[in-house]
Amino acid sequence: MTVNSLVGSDIRALRKSRGLTITELTATLGRSVGWLSQVERGQTTPSVKDLAAIAAYFDVSLNFFFRSAHQSPEEQGLILRAEDRVPIGSSETGLTEELLSPTLGGRFEMIMSTFAPHSDSDGHKVARPTEDGGVLISGQLTIWIGTQKVVLHPGDSFQFKESSYAWQNDGATPAVVFWVISPPVY
Repeated sequence: MTVNSLVGSDIRALRKSRGLTITELTATLGRSVGWLSQVERGQTTPSVKDLAAIAAYFDVSLNFFFRSAHQSPEEQGLILRAEDRVPIGSSETGLTEELLSPTLGGRFEMIMSTFAPHSDSDGHKVARPTEDGGVLISGQLTIWIGTQKVVLHPGDSFQFKESSYAWQNDGATPAVVFWVISPPVY
């Protein structure tokens, strides 16, 4: 298995989405600023050990960096095959996600979120400097955007900017949402 040729831009996008400087991330990793700069520009390939440390820091699986690695270079960064999607999150929280975007280097990301039956967000998520939108594909989901409560049914969509939000799935089946976030947060 080889590393995705876009690993550097993915690391840069993850770092920027968390508001980190190169210096802050390298201090955590015990690596030099020059090394990370070269990785982010695609001039150096990080070791599996370094990738594991970066993945752990950003709470993504190591496989995240190997998605689409077997594809032709022409497809990498343009196409993400269904079999190459990488789960993000844990079913223990009631929410599992799959990154649908072929790269994190763009202005938005696409995510498939699956909310487990009888689960909730355990309170409001803090507002972040993003614009979020989505459409409920299946199931039923209650969301709070700020203080406004809305029950979504399949086909219903939503959009909000820089607002706290919460969710709850009271149903007996998973609720699946196709979600778009700008700028990327993963």
